[in-house]
Amino acid sequence: MDGGHRHADRGAMLAQFAARILVVCPRCFGCAVVVPRPGGPELRYSVDLLFLPRRLACAHCGATAEWEPERRGGARIGATLGGPAEPFFDRPLWLQTRCAGRLLWAYGIEHVDALAAYIGARLRERGVRRRPWR
Repeated sequence: MDGGHRHADRGAMLAQFAARILVVCPRCFGCAVVVPRPGGPELRYSVDLLFLPRRLACAHCGATAEWEPERRGGARIGATLGGPAEPFFDRPLWLQTRCAGRLLWAYGIEHVDALAAYIGARLRERGVRRRPWR
């Protein structure tokens, strides 16, 4: 068994899919994108994506918004991932649908591809888990 019949879980974290998040635009309700603002620091770990300043931009209507991580003392408070709303601007995710009586959602196309590979596999194997912050 291989190809579409086998899925090897490499321990991907949800943060790995947070670089480009498709959301419902707050102005025109079309598809907008939430991305790290240009010129930010180079990422060392995927979890760093939760602390980078973000920009929401809609190519359809031109709507934009900026997000900065909250600061408490000397610490930055990052976003918390999970659920059908993106964590920076609290906008509904563009990619969501009802499935088996529940809500299935994804941050972007790469996330959809990972879900499709898992769901479509007949054999699902757990790989060696990497450290959770990578």
